[in-house]
Amino acid sequence: MSRAPFPRPLRATLVPALALALATTVLPAVADEADPAPADGVLVRQAERLDRSPVAVSVDGGVFVGWRLLGLDPDSIGFHVYRDGARVTDQPVTATTNLLDAGGTPGARYRLSTVVDGIERWAGEEFAVWDSQTLDVPLDKPADGTNEDGQPYSYRANDASVGDLDGDGQYELVLKWDPTNSQDNSRAGYTGNVYVDAYELDGTRLWRVDLGRNIRAGAHYTQFQVVDLDGDGTAEVSMKTADGTVDGAGTVIGDASADHRNASGYVLAGPEFLTVFDGGTGAALDTEPYLPPRGVVSSWGDGYGNRVDRFLAGVAYLDGEHPSLVMSRGYYTRTVIATWDFDGDELTQRWVFDSDQAGRQYTGQGNHELAVVDVDGDQRDEIVFGSMTIADDGSVLYNTGLGHGDALHVSDFDPSRPGQEVFAAHESMSSSGGRGATFRAAATGEVLWSIPATRDTGRAAMADIDPSHPGAEGWAVGGSAAWNSPEGQLRSASGELVSESIPAANFLTWWDGDLLREITDHEWTEASRTGVPTISKWDPETATEELLYRADGTLSSNDTKGNPALQADLLGDWREELVTRTEDSTALRIATTVDLTDVRLRTLMSDPQYRMGVAWQNTAYNQPPHPSYFLGEGMTPPPAPSIAYTGADPGPGERVDGPATAAPATPQVRATARSGDDVTLTVTVPRGQNAQVVRVHEDGELLRTVDVVDATPARQQLVVELPDRPAGTHTYRVELENQHGTSSAEIRVRVRG
Repeated sequence: MSRAPFPRPLRATLVPALALALATTVLPAVADEADPAPADGVLVRQAERLDRSPVAVSVDGGVFVGWRLLGLDPDSIGFHVYRDGARVTDQPVTATTNLLDAGGTPGARYRLSTVVDGIERWAGEEFAVWDSQTLDVPLDKPADGTNEDGQPYSYRANDASVGDLDGDGQYELVLKWDPTNSQDNSRAGYTGNVYVDAYELDGTRLWRVDLGRNIRAGAHYTQFQVVDLDGDGTAEVSMKTADGTVDGAGTVIGDASADHRNASGYVLAGPEFLTVFDGGTGAALDTEPYLPPRGVVSSWGDGYGNRVDRFLAGVAYLDGEHPSLVMSRGYYTRTVIATWDFDGDELTQRWVFDSDQAGRQYTGQGNHELAVVDVDGDQRDEIVFGSMTIADDGSVLYNTGLGHGDALHVSDFDPSRPGQEVFAAHESMSSSGGRGATFRAAATGEVLWSIPATRDTGRAAMADIDPSHPGAEGWAVGGSAAWNSPEGQLRSASGELVSESIPAANFLTWWDGDLLREITDHEWTEASRTGVPTISKWDPETATEELLYRADGTLSSNDTKGNPALQADLLGDWREELVTRTEDSTALRIATTVDLTDVRLRTLMSDPQYRMGVAWQNTAYNQPPHPSYFLGEGMTPPPAPSIAYTGADPGPGERVDGPATAAPATPQVRATARSGDDVTLTVTVPRGQNAQVVRVHEDGELLRTVDVVDATPARQQLVVELPDRPAGTHTYRVELENQHGTSSAEIRVRVRG
């Protein structure tokens, strides 16, 4: 299958070391990041500070090595790969962020370095080779239990999320444990307690929150968000709590003895809370009353407890720079969305949208999920709440009136038109006008095309899976409208009918080496109501799926929904990892691709829309995350995101030793005083041993530090401009340093002032 070549960034250029001139009016330094300073009027979003997350996997023919291109990396950055202390790359790798090391062995140790403007620095410590393309994260499975009617239950790992909980630049996993007696809101019955754990990737459990008996177990009750809300460099974990919830430090929230369950197992009385937990310890940082309270249960559409407890959650940059928590209740009838800010100590209500106050036309428009997207291009996020969209200030941006649905996808699916698009499935044919799925302009709600239906359409997906049609393709189940129906309609971004045979519509993953997205599903067993996760390639010519990966020994989650515990760009290059539970739920298994790709993209997690999609992925009916730009065949590489990292800046990495075999040769220094108070120093290192660092001292005080390229044995020259020096005679000492030692020379300069 041929495809158009992907445009490449410029390759890194090594300075030949004949001369290196750094003329500066501020401290000159080699940047490890692109300049995050915005243009006038451009908002900058806070973002987590990640490491390179390199991964090495033993494969046929050697070792696959992949690593991250970060959000603020300069376009010119290159990388070297080292094996057992020896460099295996002849030139910096600038076209990709992965390679196959044919000489690699399972016992090898690898290390990565960056090259920017000829300066090479270590990008982390050594890392080992995986035996296979999967990593098991051991879990501390909760003990089995017995419910109030004497029925036993056990636990299975369910939805997961990620965040940097301790500020080390590496992701930790946050996992929800689902008891085997969890219930859909429409079904009565007692359930076991819900637990939420945090784990390092080596299986170290950081904490456990016990939500207690007053939080019912089920897909619609607990939606947890893992995001750094206060910008301190570590993620918080936020979720709905109740009387008897025990935080990660062992502290009880509310009344520990309260039991608000009724005879049917529903919790329709008692206080409800929203709690922000410390990501590192699990300790509750602040707890506020949940908005909105349930009030009169029947006011939400039924009296037995189904529609009152339909919760969604997300995180949105409502001011364009800082993340705000989004919590909602209800979508079949009444809808309330409450947004919150967190400053590290307290939650503060931002705004509340209530369909009872806004108007009855806004009832029943929500989906079993939401999306957070800047749909109108004002740099502030809107909340795509199913068939309507709420603006960043809590007002209604638009309402399509298409009603409730089960699937929702938002991205720039059609790059030929401005803005992003929404592809959504619909349940009520009377509301949708006989349309099972619609493709609409995200900014205005204008329906651009649709897929007809006569019944509830429970599955729909959109991604670029066919390179012969510009943009992405959207498809929805048809025929019997069963969740796994192979019949339906597959349409191009322009609405052209491409096929009436469709791939599965559960999940999507960027997995192999091209720009097309793959189909993530499960091999379903009706008897056990479980499935083995799979990743397949859609073949447009035969209209069939070709299996690429089968996650043997693991299971999908949430019944026929068939979603992984988590899917996101977690490790290595820009492609996505699949996180699934092992059959006995004793581990989460992370699967990474080992297919080589010649595509170089910044980590998807640096795109705020994709990152927020990962945050809300666990909400109710899980959906895959989508970036803010078109990612597919013929794409235009996106610009660096407008973000600024939070947390402490560790500074540039340690310099990699250069070719010098001895301390630098003694420099020759010439000085020129011009414009009265400006001094120019020209430093020349004769052919021989070069420096990596040059320090300039004025009258004994360090004035300037400059990193330079060590290109021994060539001559090295550096020009340093020192503006606005005070009048008088000054002694300038120039010190050269490399890994073997230092040398220096002095010169006296008269500044007239």
